[in-house]
Amino acid sequence: MRTKKPILFPKHKKILEVVGENIKLARKRRELTIMQISERAGLNRNTVASIEKGSPNVSMGAYFNVLRAMNLQGDFYKLAADDEFGKKLQDLNLLKGQ
Repeated sequence: MRTKKPILFPKHKKILEVVGENIKLARKRRELTIMQISERAGLNRNTVASIEKGSPNVSMGAYFNVLRAMNLQGDFYKLAADDEFGKKLQDLNLLKGQ
């Protein structure tokens, strides 16, 4: 069973592209090849290349494994960690209850 391709607005696609570029820069700073990362992450070389392009068709787990291969898995904790909008909504609800 094939899954549907994710549909993203251009501005959201750009965010993924920046993430992919950051991953690529991290790999290059470590002087690692795509092949080395693919072996360490247990992924196909083409999957790693897709991640570095910011592909929305690659699973979050694959992104995680590439970060793990570079000892950057802690960066996953940063995703949605600073939920300013959610905190404002929560504060509004708390103020209503006074």
